[in-house]
Amino acid sequence: MSGQHYLVTINVPPLLEEAVVDCLLAIEAAEGFSSLTVSAHGSDHATLSLAEQVSGRKKQIRFQMYVPELQLAVLIKQLKQDFSGGGIQYWVMPVLESGYI
Repeated sequence: MSGQHYLVTINVPPLLEEAVVDCLLAIEAAEGFSSLTVSAHGSDHATLSLAEQVSGRKKQIRFQMYVPELQLAVLIKQLKQDFSGGGIQYWVMPVLESGYI
């Protein structure tokens, strides 16, 4: 592995899924990405619908991507610019090792 890479995870409201896919494909900061439907759980009920409050979960789309250090700031800046106030949660973790087996 040359240079530091990061695993970027973002949780997106379902209504933004296609727009986020388009954004990620356009900026090419990530070396590909994965997406899956997840149930987000938490104690902040202000953003939950009544049905979500009863069930205790909120449907989200999770994207994960492997990003080189030099592209990390580009990716985060573009997401903030395009989706400010959109309710997207993200986190970044260093990748210690990666490869194909």
